[in-house]
Amino acid sequence: MPDYYIGLMSGTSMDGIDAVIADFNDDGVDIIATHERPYAETLRHALLKAVATPVDQPIENIGSLDRQVGEHFRDAALELLGKSGVGAGDVRAIGSHGQTVRHQPDAVAPYTLQIGNPALIAGGTGITTVADFRSADIAAGGQGAPLVPPFHQWLFGSADADRVILNIGGIANVTLLKSDGSPVIGFDTGPGNALLDRWIQKHRKTAFDRNGDWAATGTCAEDLLKRLLSFGYFELKPPKSTGLEDFNLEWLQQHDIESYDPADVQATLSELTARTIADHITAHAPDARELFVCGGGAHNTNLLRRLARNLPGTSIDTTEAVGLDPDWVEAVAFAWLAMRTMNKQTGNLPSVTGARQEVILGTTHYP
Repeated sequence: MPDYYIGLMSGTSMDGIDAVIADFNDDGVDIIATHERPYAETLRHALLKAVATPVDQPIENIGSLDRQVGEHFRDAALELLGKSGVGAGDVRAIGSHGQTVRHQPDAVAPYTLQIGNPALIAGGTGITTVADFRSADIAAGGQGAPLVPPFHQWLFGSADADRVILNIGGIANVTLLKSDGSPVIGFDTGPGNALLDRWIQKHRKTAFDRNGDWAATGTCAEDLLKRLLSFGYFELKPPKSTGLEDFNLEWLQQHDIESYDPADVQATLSELTARTIADHITAHAPDARELFVCGGGAHNTNLLRRLARNLPGTSIDTTEAVGLDPDWVEAVAFAWLAMRTMNKQTGNLPSVTGARQEVILGTTHYP
């Protein structure tokens, strides 16, 4: 009998849900089907507002968003099943990342909050659903992020070369895979697409900078870049993680951003993403010569050119070159984490998150 898993993922870009059906085997993973379900625009705006103004969000609003997001995740899974022809009975479990609305691992009382009611997903699909993956790691003293590095290690690790796997979503994160089998290192480097998306939405009323074309028309403002690079997060040593709480339009406003030409700001933000990624790789994986990119940023040719300039001597390709379409890596990873949970296997790496020990991740909801 098939033993399929579904992965549901929505990241800090908050543009919608990536859904995959995956079949894991000794040779890696086979993707059976994929589906994208965009958020309704009203829901997306409400989510962005909830993240941008957390102190202004009544609990009724968060409760309502939790249900609405859960319904979208449920429908994404149902649409995926309908599209694939796979029956719910052939899927052992769904791994639902949910939608992060707050991530505070370094607070006095550390916590993380991903909404998207998993009981709705389980009940609506008839499939056991694993969710809330990050909380167990935080309870064990970890950052709760990034959680994808153990999957990267399982699928992309090589005994022949040191590799870096770079995910560029709203926030960028790296996984450093040493060929000698030493502990995996992984952490958030800082902004990925988040600032680029917010800036172009503000000035050109479009969702994102396709291929980085607008950034390519501008000139990096070195004085602005220097000020942005002085932000304390970039100097922190891993384990570390960040989110839209740190990197947002309000943060940019602190740097007299409106006095610059908007296209030059976009170019500067693109350089900020490339520079901070490259600086972290140089500091923590100086011998790595293979970099594989996944996430939406894998399609930003301007950003990848900047990254190549900042990492001379490093080959840069997408994860397609090592066996997995860059658009689906994160969704597949949460299907894989659901498989780990269902098999009562641990899912975190203390060398990545700083947790005291390996733990089984997630809460399980039965239909």
